[in-house]
Amino acid sequence: MPKLKNRPPKYAKLKNYAVVYLNGKTHYLGLYGSDESKIAYARFVAENRVSTLFYQPKTEESSTSVSELAAAFLDHVKPIVNPQNYHHHRTVVADFLLKLYGDIPVDDFKPSCLKVVRTELVHSGRFCRKMVNDYTRRIVAIFTWGVEEELVQPNTAASLKAVKALQEGYPGTYEGKEREEVPDVIIRRTLPFMPPIIRAMVLIQRLTGMRPSEVFNMTVGEIDRDAEPDLWYYRLAQHKTEKKTKRKKVVPLSKIEQDLIAPYLEGKAAEEAVFSPKTAAEERHAEKRANRKTESRQSQVAKPRQYKEFFDKDTYRQAVEYAINRGNKTMPEGDKILKWTPYQLRHQAATAMEQAAGLDEAQALLDHSSANTTKRYAHGRLEKLKELARNRLNPFDDLAGGGESKKPAT
Repeated sequence: MPKLKNRPPKYAKLKNYAVVYLNGKTHYLGLYGSDESKIAYARFVAENRVSTLFYQPKTEESSTSVSELAAAFLDHVKPIVNPQNYHHHRTVVADFLLKLYGDIPVDDFKPSCLKVVRTELVHSGRFCRKMVNDYTRRIVAIFTWGVEEELVQPNTAASLKAVKALQEGYPGTYEGKEREEVPDVIIRRTLPFMPPIIRAMVLIQRLTGMRPSEVFNMTVGEIDRDAEPDLWYYRLAQHKTEKKTKRKKVVPLSKIEQDLIAPYLEGKAAEEAVFSPKTAAEERHAEKRANRKTESRQSQVAKPRQYKEFFDKDTYRQAVEYAINRGNKTMPEGDKILKWTPYQLRHQAATAMEQAAGLDEAQALLDHSSANTTKRYAHGRLEKLKELARNRLNPFDDLAGGGESKKPAT
């Protein structure tokens, strides 16, 4: 075992904060002299007195450090996971794992070390209990992958798997707020203030129950317009639960969705986005020009900008927020449009379907990834989805009118 240092690090002051300096790193404990900082210092020493934080640099017996393992793992997963999933891996690695244990040998990373990292996740206040457990599992996955690559001893990874997940009510943790549906009446009030392309995306997502990413990542080539006489098929190249369900996702599109999508398919290559930020900007500028009462000056003409080919979770959400804020400027106090996000549309689609047709139909609409749920309807899933699409009604038909919407009042 590596040799331990004789004395714990000193309780020190940095400006107004109490800190501990250890191996070139600064650990903040709270306001200097406060009871909180003294308790944090005592806990820091107690938790790390025999931890690998006090170890000298890596030994000859284990040539791979935690930082080297983590870097190799990130290189491995980057091309095979979606950007959001990769972001989570990077967060737990860069912000927590490496800051605490980056320099130690991989086989010196024990369950006690994993618990220390988990404690830091909890104390950061950035994550709810479920996310803390998720990030902890990601660390274990790194070491499990290391066994496969012969970088980590099997016993090391096996011991980390013995660390149990935090249960509800664990001290210092909090429960994440469950995402709620957005009522149709609120969606209806927001639609008139959206550019046509954003309005189409929102309506399609609400009607089909797709995830936001499945809407904004839609490409022209994924739309099969010759599948059946009355239906189009959106055949996703890749989707979130594909590895679990072992099947490709297909979303039948009714005449309602077809009318919304059709204007954005013409003249595009198969790999191009159906819904493009550039198109949204052009629609927005065209509306401004149409509503302008005086002739535009040269300085008022929109300057060319570079736009991404696809929306992402942030730009899609921001477009919805912009529409809400735009509408609220015309609304009296007490009658403002409540804030909502695209993620709530999927929940509303499920709620509306369950109320109208039952739980099985709602599960089919959402293409639920639960193993138990999948067993119940996997074989008839596509037929059920086709039936739902053929019988689909548009709750916004009087407002949207097949993709066209009334202009907002000025």
